[in-house]
Amino acid sequence: MHRHVYLLAGIIAAVLYAGPSLANTVYVSNEKDNTVTVVDSKTMEVTQTINVGQRPRGITISHDGKHLYVCASDDDTVEIIDTATHQIIGTLPSGPDPELFVLSPDGKTLYVANEDDNLVTVIDVDNKSVITEIPVGVEPEGMGISPDGKTMVNTSETTNMAHFIDTSTHEIVANVLVDSRPRFAEFKPDGSQVWISSEIGGTVSVIDNGSRQIVKKITFEIQGLRSEAVQPVGVRISADGKKAYVALGPANRVAVIDTQTYEVEKYILVGQRVWQLAFTPDGQHLISTNGLSNDITFIDTAGDEPVKSVTVGAMPWGVTVAPN
Repeated sequence: MHRHVYLLAGIIAAVLYAGPSLANTVYVSNEKDNTVTVVDSKTMEVTQTINVGQRPRGITISHDGKHLYVCASDDDTVEIIDTATHQIIGTLPSGPDPELFVLSPDGKTLYVANEDDNLVTVIDVDNKSVITEIPVGVEPEGMGISPDGKTMVNTSETTNMAHFIDTSTHEIVANVLVDSRPRFAEFKPDGSQVWISSEIGGTVSVIDNGSRQIVKKITFEIQGLRSEAVQPVGVRISADGKKAYVALGPANRVAVIDTQTYEVEKYILVGQRVWQLAFTPDGQHLISTNGLSNDITFIDTAGDEPVKSVTVGAMPWGVTVAPN
C-alpha cells in the first residue's frame, strides 16, 4: 500500500515539474522595446517576454543559472532577474551607461564597461557593491576575461586599444593598439590568445596573451559587398578552441574561422545587422542576434548552416544561454 502511495507521489511530482530544462533557455536583450525575450533552444520557440529597464544591451547569466544580469544602459544600472520567476529582484551599481560586462570565472565579480565616463566598474555580485573603478580609454565597450580569471581585457572604441588589466591589482598592465572602433574581446578556452573585433577597421586582431603582441590580423571579403559593410562585432570561440565565429554587422553574415590557420572557412547568411553571438551549452548551436530584422538565428555548428530564425523583440542586441 505504502509502496503504491510513494510511486503515485513520484509520478505526480514528475508531471508537476516537467518542462524545459534551464539549460535550454536563451535570453535575448531587445534594445528598442526594453524587453528580454525568452526562447527554448530545443523547440526554438519564444516562451516569454520580460519587461526590463531602458535600452537593455549587455546580458549574461550567473554560472549556477539562477540569476540573469542585464545592462539597462539608459537607467545607469544592471538589473538582476530571477530565472525561476523571471522577475526583477534587484540591481547592481554599474556606473553610468553600462554597455557590456563580463563575469569572473568564480562568479563573484562583474566587470562593467561604462561608456560615458571611460571607466570599468568592478562589482562584488554578492554584496552588490562597487569594489573599484578602473580608468581606461575613451568609450570602453568590449569585455573579456581569461579562463583563469587573472586577466581582464577592455576595449576602448575611440582610443582604439585593448587594455589588459590584472584582476588582482586592478591595474592596466598592457595597452595594445588595434584597428578602429574595437567592440568585443574573446579569450580562447586555453587562455593563450584574446581576439578583438574592430567594427570600423573591419578586422579581428589576434593577440598573444603572454607577449601581448598582435600575432595576426584577420580580414574579411564577401563577394558583392563593399568593404564598409563588413563590420565585425561579436566573437565566440568553440569549446575545443578550433573554430572562431565573428558577427559581421550590416554584412548580415557570421564568419567561421579556423583558429590554427586564421583562414575564413565560410560566411553564414543570417538576419540583418548581426551583432552578438552565444553558444548553447552542448555547443551544437550558435545563436546570433539580428538587430534590424528583429530576430535571432540558430546555427548548426556541425555543418555551420542556419537552422531557423525566430522573431524576438525590437532590435535584439545581446544574447546569453543558461548553463547546464
